[in-house]
Amino acid sequence: MLDNHDHRRIGNRLDLFHFQEEAPGMAFWHPRGFAVLAQLEDAVRREMRRQQIREVRTPQLMRVPVWEASGHWSHFREYMFAVDDEPPAALKPVSCPAHLMMARRMALSYRELPLRIGEIGLVHRNEQSGALHGLLRLRQFSQDDGHILCAPEHVVDEVARFCQRLHAFYAAFDLKIASVGFSSRPEDRVGSDAEWDEAERTLAEAAERAGLSCIDQPGEGAFYGPKLEFVLVDRFDRQWQCGTIQLDLAMPARFDVSYVDEHGERKRPALLHRAVLGSLERFLGMVLESYAGALPPWLAPEQVLIVPIAAAQEPYAREVAEALCDAGLRARLDARNESLSRKVVLAHEEGFPFVAVVGKREARDGSVALRKRDGSQEVLPLEGARAALLSECEPPL
Repeated sequence: MLDNHDHRRIGNRLDLFHFQEEAPGMAFWHPRGFAVLAQLEDAVRREMRRQQIREVRTPQLMRVPVWEASGHWSHFREYMFAVDDEPPAALKPVSCPAHLMMARRMALSYRELPLRIGEIGLVHRNEQSGALHGLLRLRQFSQDDGHILCAPEHVVDEVARFCQRLHAFYAAFDLKIASVGFSSRPEDRVGSDAEWDEAERTLAEAAERAGLSCIDQPGEGAFYGPKLEFVLVDRFDRQWQCGTIQLDLAMPARFDVSYVDEHGERKRPALLHRAVLGSLERFLGMVLESYAGALPPWLAPEQVLIVPIAAAQEPYAREVAEALCDAGLRARLDARNESLSRKVVLAHEEGFPFVAVVGKREARDGSVALRKRDGSQEVLPLEGARAALLSECEPPL
């Protein structure tokens, strides 16, 4: 029995997504759910631009030598989907190898560093069936997978810069950073002890520069480097592990990525793996539960329901719907033969933050009666209502 705040129940009530046995651990996104996911992607893209990350797109399927070079075939193989082909290949669980192959083709100079590239891309991980849990644990999900190649002396500034941006981003979802974990070298790893010593020292310095007080998590680092992991707390005081930044001094050499320094010498860059959300679907599951489905207007699947009181007002209600949709709002007309009170109740159940009621007076005056979730109401000219709704639905990010 699912709790009313469980994101799977909310997703069903709001008609956002569903799951089927034919695709375990992979969501079927309905139009309303895809609208929410798209808004989240847009927010991530805006944040990437603020961080001067240039977006790329890379292949889903790559041959096994790529994964052998990255170390995933030896250290992450059990979580990968291999494809029987000749030669064999695998679906990507991460985007870093593809980004490094792209960087190798650029023949980098120190003047082009830091190189910041990112991808909102689908990844696949062969999670055990017993570990699957709605949007919170999937086999196919979208990752805001970003990578920064920089000179070793710039790592501290780049990490601090990333960390300082996180508070404002999470605050837009009423989420706060509760703690930061410092995950150090695991037993199963690549790279020399000297590289790990340097990576851990540098990442610790960066965390201090960013004003972070970290909780030690021995042995919890990625197989290629130590990482900072950001744990969020929601409105119910529940904790969620979310954003991360990882310092990798091993993988650039494994893909022969280098840059020419100011003296004309070839040097290895440091690689930072960064993600504000990690899995967009998992983050959305968190947010759905935190808001109990009543998403803020900018993120709501649909923002305005237009309700004519009687059939005579339906033509004007259609004009209102068209005007709001033309303005870029996610609006829908409800012309069903139901009472006004019933339509308003259904609108709240379906997650609409606003209901625009059109009666005889509104049709005559060219206005709408705009109702909010809290029950407040005001009558505005159509143009005023459109302006007010655009302001209320403006993304905070």
